[in-house]
Amino acid sequence: MQGLRFSTYTGKAKSTFEKLLNVFQELLLHTSGDVDEAIDWLRTLDQEYQLSTKDYSIDDFIEDLKKKGYLREEIDGPDGPGGLSMTAKTERSIRNRALEQVFGKLKKSQKGNHQTKHSGSGEESSSDHRPYQFGDSLEQIDMQQSVKNAFQRSGIDDFSMQQDDLVVNEQFHKAQLSTVLMIDISHSMILYDEDRITPAKRVALALAEFIKSRYPKDTLDILVFGNDAWTIELEEVPYLKVGPYHTNTVAGLDLAMDILRKKKNANKQIFMITDGKPSCLHEPDGTYYKNSFGLDDYIVGKCYNRAAACRRAGIPITTFMIAQDPYLQQFVEHFTQANKGKAFYTGLNGLGDFIFQDYENNRKRRIN
Repeated sequence: MQGLRFSTYTGKAKSTFEKLLNVFQELLLHTSGDVDEAIDWLRTLDQEYQLSTKDYSIDDFIEDLKKKGYLREEIDGPDGPGGLSMTAKTERSIRNRALEQVFGKLKKSQKGNHQTKHSGSGEESSSDHRPYQFGDSLEQIDMQQSVKNAFQRSGIDDFSMQQDDLVVNEQFHKAQLSTVLMIDISHSMILYDEDRITPAKRVALALAEFIKSRYPKDTLDILVFGNDAWTIELEEVPYLKVGPYHTNTVAGLDLAMDILRKKKNANKQIFMITDGKPSCLHEPDGTYYKNSFGLDDYIVGKCYNRAAACRRAGIPITTFMIAQDPYLQQFVEHFTQANKGKAFYTGLNGLGDFIFQDYENNRKRRIN
């Protein structure tokens, strides 16, 4: 008898270019977009791990990057000689790669909007039913279930349908969500030979691409905070560098609140990625109050006030503390209590999963 024969599916093998591209994209994040430095690192890694082949060298890879539109050659100018730089295609590919790394288990949504717990004459159907009510549209009636109800009530010999047999598909309203992502770029993000800024950038890129692709009606603003706080464009994230800054958490929160006040959406939230305690304030007279030793009561008190102000404005703050110091955890606990938000204490691994889980939870809970 003719049968079926199964064999192991090995999948399509990646080309040398694709393998090198993955490594190169990671290096670009680590070098904050410095192409020349990334290439130097790539050559070093190639010497140690033989990433290239006899038929395809690193030089061939660089030429392909230029031909395929990943790199462009800058013209010499008054600021110095030209060189290679990233293109918009490279920036987009880095975001896509970050999305795959952090949120690889997700699939794109056709609509890209957030379900809420509010039911009624909304836009998105669910598998739930409710009895027909006067005013429901005919399109909402689940005819298959309604006929089934009629059969169960009257039987096939004396079949009839009554209003009580009719059920409609429950629908959910969709909500738009405005998010501000705060990234700590203080010096502690690279202290003790620990690179914490690269994972923070990766998460920011993944979250941005996630929102753009799955929830295109949502808004995402990104800001960085050190001694002060300022907004950046999504295209700037791969180029972020840590500065010789203290941590002015208050400035970051003030700017985040200013941004969200201007949003028309009722649903708003703040994500804050930080690894250090608040250690700086910008005083009204233009001076900076700084204290890097311990938790300064004056600075901490200002942070608690901002957390409470966000709570009163209906803006939850989710803090991702990538440090395990007990005294920092105590600060975050009090900060979170003042805001009634969330806090996660995590190392560098798993940070993206935490952000995804809370983003999903917040968007479903926002209209309560």
